[in-house]
Amino acid sequence: MFRTNKAHPWHGIPINDNSPDEVTVFVEIVPRDTVKYEVDKETGYLKIDRPQQYSNVVPANYGFIPQTYCGGRIAEMARGRYTKPISDGDNDPLDILVLSEHHIPRGDIILKATPIGGFCLIDGGEADDKIIAVLKGDKVFEQYTEISQLPKGILERFEHYFLTYKSLPDEPNICEIAYSYGREESYKVIESAIADYATLLATNA
Repeated sequence: MFRTNKAHPWHGIPINDNSPDEVTVFVEIVPRDTVKYEVDKETGYLKIDRPQQYSNVVPANYGFIPQTYCGGRIAEMARGRYTKPISDGDNDPLDILVLSEHHIPRGDIILKATPIGGFCLIDGGEADDKIIAVLKGDKVFEQYTEISQLPKGILERFEHYFLTYKSLPDEPNICEIAYSYGREESYKVIESAIADYATLLATNA
């Protein structure tokens, strides 16, 4: 049977049988976007969240891993390495940035990616992890298997984006990068987000 309706990108797209070594990604924003898009949780369509602030442009293809959720397990992982209070996960799918030499023209696209590490971002007291990955089969970026192997400038762009993407003049910054991690810990974060998603489904059954 062929599908006659569009799958919801969060709930209806499989994460990937090979996860966490390889994951499916739903891309919401590409580096040329001047508007921040995100999936509407109710309908599954992309909606405008806000214009990108000032000259702040997302440094890689940005989206989320389907059938994941940043809840209690993600928060607990962050508490183990961060001394300030953390209320919860951010209650959204697990975010991911995918590096590629290839021009992906727009969001609303599915791709396969290989995680190599990530950042634990604390946003307003909530754990909001960002997985860093490379596009599967990308002949330039597939050489990188650990976040520590990336050129310093790429890591600095990631850090700058997440430390400033919600900043407004004369208002305190609510985002902080608590720590970064390599590939093996990124696998644990992904597995925790999968478990948090299972809990979410059970709670709302």
